[in-house]
Amino acid sequence: MTDSISELEMRRKKLQFRGGHRGTKENDILIGRFMDKHLATLTSEQLDAFEALIVDVPDADFFKWATRKEAAAEQYDTDVLHMIQNLSNA
Repeated sequence: MTDSISELEMRRKKLQFRGGHRGTKENDILIGRFMDKHLATLTSEQLDAFEALIVDVPDADFFKWATRKEAAAEQYDTDVLHMIQNLSNA
Protein backbone atom coordinates (compact mmCIF):
# COMPACT_ATOMS: atom_id res chain seq x y z
CA MET A 1 0.00 0.00 0.00
CA THR A 2 1.33 3.44 -0.86
CA ASP A 3 0.73 6.84 0.64
CA SER A 4 -0.43 8.24 -2.68
CA ILE A 5 -4.05 8.04 -3.71
CA SER A 6 -4.79 5.83 -6.69
CA GLU A 7 -5.89 7.32 -9.97
CA LEU A 8 -9.25 5.56 -9.60
CA GLU A 9 -9.78 6.98 -6.10
CA MET A 10 -8.87 10.49 -7.28
CA ARG A 11 -11.38 10.14 -10.09
CA ARG A 12 -14.06 9.01 -7.64
CA LYS A 13 -13.42 12.05 -5.45
CA LYS A 14 -13.71 14.42 -8.41
CA LEU A 15 -16.93 12.76 -9.56
CA GLN A 16 -18.33 12.87 -6.03
CA PHE A 17 -17.83 16.63 -5.91
CA ARG A 18 -19.21 17.16 -9.39
CA GLY A 19 -22.16 14.84 -8.81
CA GLY A 20 -23.13 16.67 -5.65
CA HIS A 21 -23.37 19.99 -7.45
CA ARG A 22 -25.74 19.40 -10.35
CA GLY A 23 -27.80 22.51 -9.94
CA THR A 24 -31.16 21.06 -9.02
CA LYS A 25 -32.06 19.74 -5.60
CA GLU A 26 -33.88 16.73 -7.06
CA ASN A 27 -30.87 15.60 -9.08
CA ASP A 28 -28.50 16.28 -6.19
CA ILE A 29 -30.61 13.92 -4.06
CA LEU A 30 -30.82 11.20 -6.73
CA ILE A 31 -27.12 11.33 -7.51
CA GLY A 32 -26.19 11.65 -3.84
CA ARG A 33 -28.07 8.47 -2.95
CA PHE A 34 -26.39 6.67 -5.83
CA MET A 35 -22.92 7.88 -4.87
CA ASP A 36 -23.42 6.94 -1.22
CA LYS A 37 -24.32 3.39 -2.19
CA HIS A 38 -22.19 2.65 -5.27
CA LEU A 39 -19.42 5.16 -6.02
CA ALA A 40 -16.74 3.37 -3.99
CA THR A 41 -17.19 0.14 -5.94
CA LEU A 42 -17.67 1.35 -9.52
CA THR A 43 -15.29 0.04 -12.15
CA SER A 44 -13.42 2.37 -14.47
CA GLU A 45 -15.99 1.70 -17.22
CA GLN A 46 -18.86 2.44 -14.84
CA LEU A 47 -17.13 5.66 -13.80
CA ASP A 48 -17.03 6.58 -17.51
CA ALA A 49 -20.78 5.99 -17.77
CA PHE A 50 -21.47 7.94 -14.57
CA GLU A 51 -19.29 10.83 -15.70
CA ALA A 52 -21.10 10.98 -19.04
CA LEU A 53 -24.44 11.18 -17.24
CA ILE A 54 -23.42 14.00 -14.92
CA VAL A 55 -21.39 15.98 -17.46
CA ASP A 56 -23.16 15.55 -20.79
CA VAL A 57 -26.83 15.20 -19.89
CA PRO A 58 -28.94 18.28 -19.10
CA ASP A 59 -30.62 18.28 -15.67
CA ALA A 60 -34.15 17.96 -17.04
CA ASP A 61 -33.28 14.95 -19.19
CA PHE A 62 -31.35 13.28 -16.38
CA PHE A 63 -34.28 13.62 -13.99
CA LYS A 64 -36.74 12.17 -16.52
CA TRP A 65 -34.45 9.23 -17.20
CA ALA A 66 -33.57 8.61 -13.55
CA THR A 67 -37.23 8.53 -12.55
CA ARG A 68 -38.24 6.54 -15.64
CA LYS A 69 -40.57 9.26 -16.89
CA GLU A 70 -38.86 8.94 -20.28
CA ALA A 71 -36.59 6.36 -21.87
CA ALA A 72 -32.93 7.33 -21.86
CA ALA A 73 -30.99 7.92 -25.03
CA GLU A 74 -29.37 4.63 -26.01
CA GLN A 75 -25.80 5.75 -25.30
CA TYR A 76 -26.74 6.61 -21.69
CA ASP A 77 -28.91 3.55 -21.02
CA THR A 78 -26.25 1.76 -18.98
CA ASP A 79 -26.06 -0.33 -15.85
CA VAL A 80 -25.11 2.85 -13.98
CA LEU A 81 -28.34 4.57 -15.02
CA HIS A 82 -30.25 1.42 -14.02
CA MET A 83 -28.64 1.56 -10.56
CA ILE A 84 -29.74 5.19 -10.23
CA GLN A 85 -33.25 4.32 -11.42
CA ASN A 86 -33.54 1.50 -8.91
CA LEU A 87 -32.60 3.84 -6.07
CA SER A 88 -34.92 6.60 -7.28
CA ASN A 89 -37.88 4.25 -7.14
CA ALA A 90 -36.94 2.60 -3.84
